[in-house]
Amino acid sequence: SLTKKEDLPLTKATERTTLDVPLQAPGKGHLLKEGLLTEKELGQHCRMFSRVTLEPGSALGYHEHHGETETYYLLEGKGVYNDDGSLIPVEAGDVTFCEDGHGHGVENTGDTDLVFIALILKN
Repeated sequence: SLTKKEDLPLTKATERTTLDVPLQAPGKGHLLKEGLLTEKELGQHCRMFSRVTLEPGSALGYHEHHGETETYYLLEGKGVYNDDGSLIPVEAGDVTFCEDGHGHGVENTGDTDLVFIALILKN
């Protein structure tokens, strides 16, 4: 027999909330952030596990991480990743990693949305 959805540890895409977040300088535009886990599910070591969408021309400005790391897994689109000041072209399938004490940012330089999974783990 099929298990009822309410008995499973899962959410459907239609059940999750997507936030429209304006980006402050040095970023530009806005991003759409879909939280993939609830705060309870994130536990004590994970601060964020989200699907992020940057529209063409939008940029998540350079920022540093302290006491945590951040990974991006690019699902769609292309852009330029800022790794501590080094600019690197990125596209779907690439994975970036920002170590504790370092900084990063990403800009959508393509004609379509840049979509990625963002994972922030606390040390």
